[in-house]
Amino acid sequence: MNFNTENLDKETLLHLYKAMVLPRTIEEKMLIALRQGKISKWFSSWGQEATSVGSALAMNKEEYILTMHRNLGVFTSREIPLDRLFSQFQGKMNGFTKGRDRSFHFGTQEFKIVGMISHLGSQMGVADGIALSHLLNQEEKCTLVYTGDGGASEGDFHEAVNTAAVWNLPVIIVVENNQWGLSTPSREQFRCKSFADKGIGYGIEAHSINGNNILEVYQTFKNLAESIRKNPRPILVECNTFRLRGHEEASGTAYYPEGMIEEWTKQDPIANYEQFLLSEGILNQNLIEEIKESYKKQVDEALDQTIAEPEIIPNKKTELEDVYAPFDNQEILPQKLQNREIRFIDAISEAIEISMKNHPNLVLMGQDIAEYGGAFKITEGFVEKFGKKRVRNTPLCEAAIVGSGLGLSINGYKSMVEMQFADFVTEGFNQIINNLAKTHYRWNQNADVVVRMPTGAGTGAGPFHSQSNEAWFTKTPGLKIAYPAFPDDAKGLLIQSFEDPNPVLFFEHKKLYRSLKGNVPEGFYTTPFGKARKVKEGEELTIITYGLGVHIALEFAEKNPEISLEIIDLRTLVPLDTETIYESVKKCNKVIILHEDTLTCGFGAELSALISEHCFEDLDAPILRVASMDTPIPFNKKLEDQFMPNEELAEAVERILKY
Repeated sequence: MNFNTENLDKETLLHLYKAMVLPRTIEEKMLIALRQGKISKWFSSWGQEATSVGSALAMNKEEYILTMHRNLGVFTSREIPLDRLFSQFQGKMNGFTKGRDRSFHFGTQEFKIVGMISHLGSQMGVADGIALSHLLNQEEKCTLVYTGDGGASEGDFHEAVNTAAVWNLPVIIVVENNQWGLSTPSREQFRCKSFADKGIGYGIEAHSINGNNILEVYQTFKNLAESIRKNPRPILVECNTFRLRGHEEASGTAYYPEGMIEEWTKQDPIANYEQFLLSEGILNQNLIEEIKESYKKQVDEALDQTIAEPEIIPNKKTELEDVYAPFDNQEILPQKLQNREIRFIDAISEAIEISMKNHPNLVLMGQDIAEYGGAFKITEGFVEKFGKKRVRNTPLCEAAIVGSGLGLSINGYKSMVEMQFADFVTEGFNQIINNLAKTHYRWNQNADVVVRMPTGAGTGAGPFHSQSNEAWFTKTPGLKIAYPAFPDDAKGLLIQSFEDPNPVLFFEHKKLYRSLKGNVPEGFYTTPFGKARKVKEGEELTIITYGLGVHIALEFAEKNPEISLEIIDLRTLVPLDTETIYESVKKCNKVIILHEDTLTCGFGAELSALISEHCFEDLDAPILRVASMDTPIPFNKKLEDQFMPNEELAEAVERILKY
């Protein structure tokens, strides 16, 4: 192994050595602690220290690094106190996630590290968002994100690299090629000779280096980072190394061919560099022993301190409170009392424009939303008003763009992601339910992202442009779900969504866009979450609904004035206004739950369960659910009409009134 010391003084050379010895010392201790049952799991980076340490030390301390399983050297290079690091491993309160996540699954603003989740590749899009924030701030900063040879097969990787390339983001993408994805060798992961070829395929600069040579790693990343700060662009670097231990200790290494470990042990980054420093007179045996004994003592003391820490005492109130970032969910009334009648779609456009003016850190992202104005023309003219930096066309990369929204939030921005159709959210599903939803609960980082979801049937758009998929998300703690039925609520709720620092999925029924008009106040106002709207007073029967269901219920009420119907528009599904629901049920004693979504496991099932639990003695009839057919949404107009719940509502009302 050749070590090039050009432009490196003895102090730096020695510091790089020490920076690798510390994580190796921790590894040695953790492997013993694992066998003793003092820790539950360990993902080893033994033999890969040069990649993590060299690249991390090449970055400025205020620059973000997004890590993976085998980047212990990043955490130690950022000088995280060992007791806090070990507390994180042990699930103690002194860690970074209050015992809610394990090992390296955490982030910290203090040390500018964003950890991974178990779904490999998802941190890539987040890195894009952080890099974008630096670009928007005109800061000379670079973001560093790691992925593995296995993770580079994930769609998230390709979406994020493509987005970084298209937007020319200041990010270094590190592929740690340790030759194996758990038990699957690289030859079964990809066919190209080098991961650098993947970078070239996306039109970006790419390099392949020896990831076990600390000086090659450090100098490569230092030079690239300095270059990127002056000339923002993405660069991919493949670091060739080897995983000397199992994917995690329980999996072992029995699948390695005979002799492979021995061959790669000869390439050990610490042993080779140590011999080089000895030959250069920078190290001697006494100094080596002194360094290792010092680190061993630090590690022993920190682990003993962590083990002695008290166990977490569970507190349900604290757990529930930490799911969401704090927000004063207040109603702000309009300053101008006069109303004017505008369309549902115009109310949404107004809400976005007002929020863009109120929040200079708000960035809009979506397919065709810039000059074209989006598929429904909601952002038409916004480029002229706010510029292309804040109104951004995106590639067809939903996962990367939702991840970018989180990345923007991490560095102080707000963002809106427009799904061209709610159906397409499946491409970004993991980012929403596992990253946006869980981040505040896990490490106290809010996700200030609004995902707009044009939804619903009734427009003859067929199975892939018409689904009502709100129930996919209502069961995921950490998300807020808004679903307005009227133009004034669409505006007020959307403005509130932008005010709220939590992730909000905002459902907009496409059929209402241009067919529904209503009185909407001018200027800024907010509609609070979790406050249902009683759109019609009644005594005989309660209909609980939302979205287009409200208009189906109103149309039925207009045709049947002899029935005293009370119609409740939920407006938001999470949080849910149970107080208004229970009050109405207790008054009318009969209830129908109506929604456009399919019947089985639709949100109506949850409402029915809540009413059964809390209002059972007040009911004079069974709770009835009215919903669309349990089929995909057909394209043919007559078939679509049959699919919708309009006729079923009349039948349900007739049935329930007979009790």
